[in-house]
Amino acid sequence: MAASLEHTVLPAPEFDRPVKVLIVVSPYYSDIAAGLLSGAKAALEDAGATYEVVEMPGALEIPTAIGIAERRSNFDGFVALGCVIRGETTHYETVCNDSSRALQLLGLQGLCIGNGILTVENKDQADVRADPDGQNKGGGAALAALHLVALARKWGSSPQGIGFKPRGEDTVMAGSFDTDGNTTA
Repeated sequence: MAASLEHTVLPAPEFDRPVKVLIVVSPYYSDIAAGLLSGAKAALEDAGATYEVVEMPGALEIPTAIGIAERRSNFDGFVALGCVIRGETTHYETVCNDSSRALQLLGLQGLCIGNGILTVENKDQADVRADPDGQNKGGGAALAALHLVALARKWGSSPQGIGFKPRGEDTVMAGSFDTDGNTTA
């Protein structure tokens, strides 16, 4: 039903300086993960971003890996990729809810994360969403991360310093020089 609905896909943002993204993928369902990863890589490459890929055993470990990377590295954004298929137990709800909630909490702390962890009822649904030539939610997650990076850069470029703007930013200090080398007061 939802596949027949039209939806809008925003164009990739443009950047004036390099963007470095970490893709964290769980290969638990390796064919699904490969499709998601292919889509994410293509979207990042099309936008001119660089990326690294790390693998985690399952969806629950993905937010922890992103949290570690945020504290110990220099990535601008993150892409979470994996697949959770409903089984016979309530473990499905735990994995879906907890991985999603953890990613959301990291995002609310300011991390730029695109969530491409599929939560589906069966493998057929996963195949459609991981198809590199179809819906590919991996590419969508990468674009979401890039849009968040662009937003963070737009609003995050506040001047440094306490009470004063850095030299040359809308403030002329007594004794500074103008563009012609003349002293200004």
